[in-house]
Order: sequence, then C-alpha cells, then structure tokens
Amino acid sequence: MPVSVMWFRRDLRLTDNPALAAAAADGQVVPLFVVDPKLWKPAGAPRRCYLAASLADLSRRMGGLVVRTGDPAEVVPAVAREAGAEQVFVSGDFGPYGASRDQRVEAALASDGGRGLVRRGSPYAVDPGEVRSQQGDGYQVFTPFSGAWREHEWGEPVAKPQGVEWGLGLRTEALPDAAPLAHMSMPPAGEAAARRRWNVFLDSHLADYARVRDRPDLDATSRMSVHLKWGEIHPRTMLADLSRRSGESPRRYETELAWREFYADVLARRPETARDYYRPELAAMRYEEPDEHFTAWCEGRTGYPIVDAGMRQLTAEGWMHNRVRMIVASFLVKDLHIEWQHGARHFMRWLVDADLASNQHGWQWTAGCGTDPAPYFRVFNPIDQGKKFDPDGSYIRRHVAELRDVPTDELHRPHDPIVDHATERREALARYQDARRH
Repeated sequence: MPVSVMWFRRDLRLTDNPALAAAAADGQVVPLFVVDPKLWKPAGAPRRCYLAASLADLSRRMGGLVVRTGDPAEVVPAVAREAGAEQVFVSGDFGPYGASRDQRVEAALASDGGRGLVRRGSPYAVDPGEVRSQQGDGYQVFTPFSGAWREHEWGEPVAKPQGVEWGLGLRTEALPDAAPLAHMSMPPAGEAAARRRWNVFLDSHLADYARVRDRPDLDATSRMSVHLKWGEIHPRTMLADLSRRSGESPRRYETELAWREFYADVLARRPETARDYYRPELAAMRYEEPDEHFTAWCEGRTGYPIVDAGMRQLTAEGWMHNRVRMIVASFLVKDLHIEWQHGARHFMRWLVDADLASNQHGWQWTAGCGTDPAPYFRVFNPIDQGKKFDPDGSYIRRHVAELRDVPTDELHRPHDPIVDHATERREALARYQDARRH
C-alpha cells in the first residue's frame, strides 16, 4: 500500500481537511507533527499549553501521532524516508516564516529522492493572494476586499476521510511538555471542543450577535478565535453553517471572518509588516520608551477601569474581548505614546489565540498606521468606551476586584490614573501633526 505523510501544523482536525483527505486517498497515512524550536520557543506559555492539549486530542482521535523535534527541513525528509513515502501533504502556510520554511522543506524533499511537498487547502476560506481587484492587485482597504471576498467561491466543507489506515510504527517523541499556568483558566482544546463551542454559539448567541458583539459584559461572542488559530475547525465549515441562517447577525459574523482573511492577505503581500509599519511615514512619530507606565498597563494598573479590566482578563484567561483589545491598544499608543510593537509583543506572549496577521494588523489599525484611509484621529476615550460598552460595570467588576463595591455612577471614572486622557489626546494629535510636517 502506498504511504504518504500528513504533516499537521495549523490544521489540527480530521474533518474538512483537504490535505488529509488527499493524503488518505493515496493509501496509508503517517500523521506527523514537528516541534519547531523557532516557533515553540518564542511562543507564549498560554499558546504552548493550548497547543500541547490540542495535539494530545488529535493524537487520541487517530490512535497516535508521530512527534519529532527539530528543523522541519531536516525532520520532514527524514520521516518521509523512514516511512517510504513519496509525498508529504500539508495545508498551505502564507505567513512570513511558514512560507519560507515550506520552501526549504520542499527543496530538501526534492533533493532526497525526488519526494514532493503537496499543498492542499489552507487555514482560510480563500487563500491569501486570491482576492484581487480588477487591476489584478491586492486590496489596501478592508471594505472593497470584503465585497470581493464574499463573491469568491470557497466550496463546500470536505468530508472526514473514513477508514484511514494510520502509519504509526515510526519512532516518536513525547508530546511537548507545556503545563498550564496555575493562575490561568484555559478553554477546552481539540476538534470536538471547537464543534461544541460553535454549536452553542449558533444556537444560543448568534441571533443577538450583531446587536451585542461589542459588549464585553455580556460574554456574547463566539470565542472561536483559538479554534481557528490552530485549525480545530475550518472557516469554510463555519461559513457553510452561517449560510443556512438568515438575518443581520450571520452576515455580521461573516464580516469578522473576512477581517481575519484580509489581514492574512495583507501580511502575505507585505511580510515586513509583521514587525514594521504598514504606513512607514508614521514610524517618524515621537514615542516614549517603555517605562513604569508600560508596566502599569501590562499589569492592569492604569487607573482607567475598562483598560485595567481588559489587561487583567488577558493574563487570567489568555483572551480579551475584541472591543476591549482596541481600547487598551489605543490607550497604550495614544495616551502613553508607546509604539504599537511593544503592545503587540505583550499580546503575542499572553493570548491563547495569538495569530500573527490578526494581532499585528489589529494593533496597527488601532495605532493609526495600518490599513485604514484616515485613521490617526481615532483616539478611544476609555471613560466613554467603558460607559457605552459596559454600562452597569459588570465586566469591570468581574476583573478588577478593588472596584467591585464602587457604585455604578462612579465606576467608570478614573481611579488614581497614571495620565490624564484629555491632555494625552492633545499630545498624541500634536505628535501626529509634527510627524506629518517632517
């Protein structure tokens, strides 16, 4: 029987996995996961913990998993050679590191007996680079991208392959050791957990999503970002479910999926924006070096209740509501005048769902240097944002223990703030004008 290797990466599922379906059609499948030190070491502890749990779930579902540690350009050809496999199947990776890594693996496989790296599908409904304007260019702004994205065909979900013969006789290593953080509550990991979470959202929360999605106090969002991050569910599966429901909320949720795909498309076209400015002219802004104010922001001690609640939720759950992500990001860049990269790194360290494209470009959007035509004057007022999106203060009280007994009419005002928002807003706009003159 022919043997193929299925190299799992950000597709830790059996259903709607085109690469796995293609590998299984060829005969026996050796399921492989490579612990790449270049990805494992810099990942935050919450991400490592969640990934280890997801891999354990995937291994149980297949009856085992071949785990190896090292440079994929060396490990993958070695496993293919040991298995006698002519082809290694993968889901396409369009990230800066992933794309270059796959090119190295492809070359190494070809030079080792002419083996091939076969790409089938990706973590996206539409692969980055596929959505283009009539002039054949990528989109610079979200709204036209989303319109073209909706018109693109992404097909139906791919069925789970049946009767797969897993090739598990090769040497394997233990799954990565990533103990959970004692103070952090982690969400359930794995394909079944993703499906359960999605079904609960569809049945219990989707109908009100468009109305309450910006309310962190209601916990009314899907929290599917971590499952999408690791490919425990595919967005095509989610879009198929949404297409069978009518109303504003399913379309609004589709738009959020489109944002994820837009940022992946932007990063694939502009890989340097993982670290540098999408709009380079704003790199000339005057910024402050991280200091005690940055530490206070990281620890949720700014004195602005909605900001502190968000930062404490981040370290308690490895997650933060998207509206609050924008509020705390704006506060760091425009109230504390600290460059967005420092905040983005902090998020990447703590977020269970940390996704490079979404995180870096979400930060740049809020900072005013990203994919937005007239952005910098958007300065979030943390007091008004708290009143509007956490009106009775239940989100703040949930995460800021010392404010739980404060009356609602006093809850949103700053409590011993590290800066004055009105003053710093004027300063941010002055720095922006100064940067434009230079």
